[in-house]
Amino acid sequence: MMWLEILVGLGLIGVILVLARKHRELKERFREASLRMAELKTQRHLALVEEQSKQQALLDSMVEGVLLLDPQGRVVHMNPALVRLFGLASEFRGVPVGVALPVPEMEGLARRTVQQGRLTDQELELGEDPVRTLQVNAVALRDPDRLLAGTLFVFHDLTQHKRLGEQRREFVANVSHELRTPLSLIKGYTETLLAGAKDDPDTTTRFLQVIDKHADRLTYLIEDLLTISQLESGQVIMNLQPTSLRAVVEQVVEDLKSKAADRGTQLRNDVPENVRIHGDGDRLQQVFSNLVDNAVKYGRPNGRVVIGARSMHEDIVEAWVADDGLGIPAEARERIFERFYRIDKGRAREQGGTGLGLSIVKHIVHAHGGEVRVESEVGKGSCFYFTLPRVTEQSP
Repeated sequence: MMWLEILVGLGLIGVILVLARKHRELKERFREASLRMAELKTQRHLALVEEQSKQQALLDSMVEGVLLLDPQGRVVHMNPALVRLFGLASEFRGVPVGVALPVPEMEGLARRTVQQGRLTDQELELGEDPVRTLQVNAVALRDPDRLLAGTLFVFHDLTQHKRLGEQRREFVANVSHELRTPLSLIKGYTETLLAGAKDDPDTTTRFLQVIDKHADRLTYLIEDLLTISQLESGQVIMNLQPTSLRAVVEQVVEDLKSKAADRGTQLRNDVPENVRIHGDGDRLQQVFSNLVDNAVKYGRPNGRVVIGARSMHEDIVEAWVADDGLGIPAEARERIFERFYRIDKGRAREQGGTGLGLSIVKHIVHAHGGEVRVESEVGKGSCFYFTLPRVTEQSP
C-alpha cells in the first residue's frame, strides 16, 4: 500500500512538472506573440508616421496655399504658402477659420462647401493698395459612413495673372490708338487728293509730305513694337563682348549731329577713352540713340546734351545722358519707362515719338544685367543713368 502511495505521489509530481513545462512554453509563446504584435504595431505606426511626413512635405512644398478644417470649422493644418499668402505671423491650429484668416467671407465659404460638397473658382480679394486676388477651390471630406470629416481648401494667387491680363489689354488699346491716328491722317489726305486736290501742285506736295511723315511714324512704331516684343519674350540674344563705350557713343553722336544742329543743340561725348564694357555694341547704340534723340527733341533749343560714363567699382560702369531741358515732373519719373507713357502726349506725337523708346532702353539695359534710372529737376533738365558690366584687366 505504501508503494502504491509512493507511485501515485511520483505520478502527481510528474504531471505537475509537465504542466509547469507546458505553462513555461505557453508563457514563452505568449511573450513572443506579444513581441511580434508590438513589432507589427510599431512598424504600422512608423509607416503611418512616414506617410504623414510625406503628405506634410508635399503640402509644405506646394506653391498653392492649403487649408484643412475639422468638421467644426477649426483649423487642422495650413501650409507655409498659405501663411505667406495671407501675411500671417504664424500658423493657427485649433481655432475657428474666421479667427485664423482675416477674410470675412471664409466662414461663409466653409459653410457653402459643406452644403454643396465642393466649391470651384471662387475669387477673394485681399488688401487695398495693391489689391491681391486669390482663387479658391474647396471640397468637403467625408468618411466611409458619409459623415463630415473635414474641409480642404486650396488657394491660388491670381494677382500676377490679372495684372498681366490688364497690361495686355492696355497694350492692345495703346497700340490700336497709336496706329489709328496716322492711318486716319494718311487715309484722309489720300481721299482729299483723289477727290481733286491733286490738281493743285502745291497742295499735292504738302499732302504727300504729311502722308510720308505719318507713314514713317507707322514704320518706326512697328519696328519698335517688334523690338520690344522680342526683348520681352527673350528672343533677342545679346552679343556680349569687350566694347569701347566711347566708340559706341561717337557713332551715335555722328548719326544725330544733323538733327541736333537743326535745334542748335550741342552734343558732347565725355566718355573716357579707357572705359570698356561687356556689351552688345549694336544694342547699346540703340540705348544711347533713344536717350540722346529724346534729349535733343525735348530739350530746349540751343541747349546742350552731355554723354558721360565712369567706373563705379571694379565690375560696374555707370553711363549717363544729361540735358538742360524742361525736366520731368516728379509724378512722371516712376512711369517714364512704361510702354506708351508720355508726359506731353500731343508734343510727343508731334515730334514723331512712338512712346516705346525708354521701355526699349530699360529692357536692353536689364538684358546686360544693369539698372536704369532718371534724375530730373523741373526747369533745369534731366539725366538718365544706367549701369553696364565693366571689362577689367582680369576679364577674359
